[in-house]
Amino acid sequence: MAEIAPFRGILYKPGPTASNDVSALIAPPYDVISERERKELAARSPHNSVQLILPQDRPGRGTDDRYQVAAETLRDFLHTGVMARDEQPALYRYHQIFTPPGEASAPPVVRRGFICRVRLHRFSEGIILPHERTLAGPKADRLKLKRATRTHLSQVFGLYDDPQREADAAFEELEREEPALQGKTSDGVTHRLWRLTDPAAVAAVQRVLAGRSIYIADGHHRYETMLALRDELRREPGYCGENSAVEYGSIFLCNVADPGLLVFPTHRVLHSLPGFSLDALLAKLVAHFRLEEAAPPASGAEVRRELQQRGAGGPSFLVVSGGRAVYLTLRPGADLSVMSGPAVLRTLDVTLLHALVLEQALGIDRAAQEAQTYLRYIKDTSQ
Repeated sequence: MAEIAPFRGILYKPGPTASNDVSALIAPPYDVISERERKELAARSPHNSVQLILPQDRPGRGTDDRYQVAAETLRDFLHTGVMARDEQPALYRYHQIFTPPGEASAPPVVRRGFICRVRLHRFSEGIILPHERTLAGPKADRLKLKRATRTHLSQVFGLYDDPQREADAAFEELEREEPALQGKTSDGVTHRLWRLTDPAAVAAVQRVLAGRSIYIADGHHRYETMLALRDELRREPGYCGENSAVEYGSIFLCNVADPGLLVFPTHRVLHSLPGFSLDALLAKLVAHFRLEEAAPPASGAEVRRELQQRGAGGPSFLVVSGGRAVYLTLRPGADLSVMSGPAVLRTLDVTLLHALVLEQALGIDRAAQEAQTYLRYIKDTSQ
């Protein structure tokens, strides 16, 4: 089953009299950063991690120069002491403290997990498992970045099932101490990081994970890129077999039983569809969904409440177009024979949305979805 290990991470290095606050240096994941946000992050500090995860081409150097820029930037950060590789291998306890998107008055949520290295396995081996299709474009981008930097600059987000929270217990004493690093990103999330170096505690966490599979919650593109890079590096001179560092990737692991594990929806924004008609779309969907037109919602919180209530009766969606709002709820006994895959997957919201609405009703095939020809993604319900 899953094999995890401590590693000597590369971290920002506060000076001897400096605070452990790295707010000016850290950034949200690369794939949620807009161009405007990138500029704001870069203005915070010349050492902000956006320079590594979302580099820019230099004028006149070509479209792939950005990856060499990231490699040179990382070398500079290490040479000047902005960042340093830890001397001792560790598992890195990691807390994310946040409020639900669009609900600033809600009580804060603490999501707990840890960062480690994990032995890479293809999905067919059944040890590390996916839940979504990937797109060719993001994989090509991340592979070029990894080739240039030879570094995993951000983690895959993985889940494991530990109902008794045995692995969490190994970090309890450590969490009473001041974090090694902490800070707040521009999206309002507070991050705290500790190093677990005690061999007995590390071994206890490894024993828990050794009997479990890992499910990828986010970062499928990054994981598949890690596999591709591993396969490339296996062919290089000096490869030293199954214990080589190239056999491992970087992952953040969160227990399914963690009270702070909340999953929020990613919304699909459709645009530029030739001849689109909302009425024509609804006429196609009525065979599978109950339709109810409503007043356009006033807030993201209202949408979430309404969909939570409707979702109790079956998978539900809200379609908003041209000032109209229509709720869709899957009809009991709807014919799902047009959908492929195991029966358990055919009732998932995301599967139904893509198969019945995007592909069958709107004709947006998988190739167009991969190219994001008519599609983009937004995570904040208020947006």
